[in-house]
Amino acid sequence: MRVYVAGHRGMVGGAILRKLQARGIETLTRTHAELDLTDQKAVTEFMAAERPDAVVLAAAKVGGIQANNTFPAQFIYENLMIEANVIHQAYAAGVARLLFLGSSCIYPKLAPQPMAEDALLTGTLEPTNEPYAIAKIAGIKLCESYNRQYGTDYRSVMPTNLYGPGDNFHPQNSHVLPAMLRRFHEAVQSGAPEVVVWGTGTPMREFLHVDDMAEASLFVMDLDRAAYEANTQPMLSHINVGTGQDVTIAELARMVAEVTGFTGEIRFDSSKPDGTPRKLMDVGRLRDMGWQASIALRDGIAETYRWFLDNAAELREA
Repeated sequence: MRVYVAGHRGMVGGAILRKLQARGIETLTRTHAELDLTDQKAVTEFMAAERPDAVVLAAAKVGGIQANNTFPAQFIYENLMIEANVIHQAYAAGVARLLFLGSSCIYPKLAPQPMAEDALLTGTLEPTNEPYAIAKIAGIKLCESYNRQYGTDYRSVMPTNLYGPGDNFHPQNSHVLPAMLRRFHEAVQSGAPEVVVWGTGTPMREFLHVDDMAEASLFVMDLDRAAYEANTQPMLSHINVGTGQDVTIAELARMVAEVTGFTGEIRFDSSKPDGTPRKLMDVGRLRDMGWQASIALRDGIAETYRWFLDNAAELREA
């Protein structure tokens, strides 16, 4: 069996690649320079030539609130193109199984908490990341539609906020946890008396370590078709992946401060957007299938910070 991991240089794709290789499974990868997934012709030729047995679609253009606000056209265009090209050409090449990785931002801004799979398309999305969310919803519906029309076995998992080794620590374009780690670390290094955090600190967020996400992804991919379909529906085929627990942004900031050794003041800038008030995943469906997260948030943050320190020289240029 050969598995093509699209997006293997990203945090999630890299974790899944490591898990597959640890199992002794043959993997197939291409860098962006070798294969531009927004290029339909290039993807067509790649799939026709390689014909993998399975595909993990972890490739995506991702970023935090600021990046989503600044580059909405790029976020919707690039993600739509990647999904359409990879999913359709996988089908055309006879790929039997595909796993699509989405995002918890697919759910309405004010969805009932915790957010169950059936909350999809029941309300208005969070405006700051709506283009990205729409692209991810399209990916789910592509998988559902190909399954319905062509009998493929294409599955979708929706992770909560992910973090861990290999994360993006860019000062402007990263997600909240790695952005905090870098900001608090730099404050310690410079002796800054305070760290400013966007928003009021009251929104609640759930965080899942990328190694847990990789394990969950392979768990879902390994399920036989009858077991998977017994827990999904043709028009509701995605599965939430998370811890089922959340913290406020203020609590997260204090945790990061403790891990990095920052002892100054934490100030919240309420003039900046908070985003969705709460984003907690209902993970009951996946738990009932037999999987649950195992890495505690404090332990995961400490491990991620160690990785950051080990790679500080390269990250300083990013």
